[in-house]
Amino acid sequence: MVSLMLILPLFGALLVALCRSEERAKWIALVTTGLVLVLAVLLLFQFDPSKSSSFQFIDYGHWLPSLSIKYKVGVDGLSLVMVLMTALLTFIAVPSAWNYIGKRKKLFYALLLLLETAMLGVFVSLDLLLFYIFWEAMLVPMSLIIGIWGGERRIYSALKFFIYTFAGSIFLLVGMVVLVVFYTSLTGNFTFDLQHLLSVKLPLELQKWLFWAFFIAFAVKVPVFPFHTWLPDAHVEAPTPGSVILAGVLLKMGTYGFLRFSLPLFPEAYRMYAPIIFVLGVIAVIYTALVALVQKDLKKVIAYSSVSHMGFVMIGLFSLTVQGIEGAIFQMLSHGLVSGALFFLVGVIYERLHTREISKMGGLAALAPKLATLGMLFTMANVGLPGTSSFVGEFLTILGGYKASHLTAYLMALGVIFGAAYMLYTYRNVFFLELKVLSFKDLDRRELLSLGLLAILVVWWGFNPEFIMKFLHVYTHELLGGV
Repeated sequence: MVSLMLILPLFGALLVALCRSEERAKWIALVTTGLVLVLAVLLLFQFDPSKSSSFQFIDYGHWLPSLSIKYKVGVDGLSLVMVLMTALLTFIAVPSAWNYIGKRKKLFYALLLLLETAMLGVFVSLDLLLFYIFWEAMLVPMSLIIGIWGGERRIYSALKFFIYTFAGSIFLLVGMVVLVVFYTSLTGNFTFDLQHLLSVKLPLELQKWLFWAFFIAFAVKVPVFPFHTWLPDAHVEAPTPGSVILAGVLLKMGTYGFLRFSLPLFPEAYRMYAPIIFVLGVIAVIYTALVALVQKDLKKVIAYSSVSHMGFVMIGLFSLTVQGIEGAIFQMLSHGLVSGALFFLVGVIYERLHTREISKMGGLAALAPKLATLGMLFTMANVGLPGTSSFVGEFLTILGGYKASHLTAYLMALGVIFGAAYMLYTYRNVFFLELKVLSFKDLDRRELLSLGLLAILVVWWGFNPEFIMKFLHVYTHELLGGV
């Protein structure tokens, strides 16, 4: 079933490329991403939570036998929930593009489907080289989506995104090679199989070097301060579906990498350097929240908000506590839903007003009550209101941070206050105050259904977090047991 999820978007991309009608292309993309989402949900219900620390639904084959390179994919509790989020947000991204993408629609939907395969591949790969191939494969379609369908500075933003991510990936490749060479010298067995590599304890000195090699690659993707400067540019210039995927899924590939590779492979170095990551995480939480407070572009507010929220995730991941890590994973999922919805809303507003300048908006609640209502829900979710999914993630990450460092937790709480300030201030300026536009069309059925689905999940997971948490308990305890 896992391999089928990887193949379906490739097949869909081929159909899109071959079909003559652009109208038909968007329906092929919607059906394809819908089928992938159905498979992800089936995977969720067939998965055994009591064995969430073990890989299930493994597909295995020899890819390049002469080099001992295998095709090996599967899911554990962590990758399962990431696959679900990826499938859901890619499905949402398709209808978000229908009114936004005006040129080369077939190419856009083909690239989006190729991107889905690459993202899913990152989360299900159990072979280090296969993981790297999917990690790099993601770069091309995402860069093209920004570069072709983005705003005025789209070429600059696409190149900046590509260069930052590719430069980080070089460190990852070097680290992988050193890791595999060391494993081979120790065992006589040349392999990129993750489960085999995890069976060997590395010397502390080697752990230190490899930790930073992997860290740079993953930190750029998150992005961790000070590697974050590519993100606001990419978000501002990316088309709406590109921003939905970028914030909802691509950023999580970096934090996923820390859990999948850095913590189990380099546990001593991971623990040793945790205080440094705490400092970077706190800077991200507070500094980018303050920067968001003075932004004039609505998309930039949400972009800096993403960096701030990923600071919470990083602190949770490096707290090395059950609450911190479970909270970080839950926050990754919640942020995917909430940020995806917020960028969708920004796209709706831009499509009607042709501007993202907050000063040119105002009073939209009077003209678009549905938009204002959902905007309020997702704004409240973004600030961590109890009853929303973000509250669960933020509360647990702060709790985990408190167990590791009291001062860090106090600063995280301060970041929550700043976050509430810039989000509520922005919401007021957009939806209330003086009415500055003569007409504004409220959400149509397509937009309402897409945002409504995300809203239901945000509230449902807020009141019933155990639906997701049950897939993480055993995984997290086993992960920390090996540290």
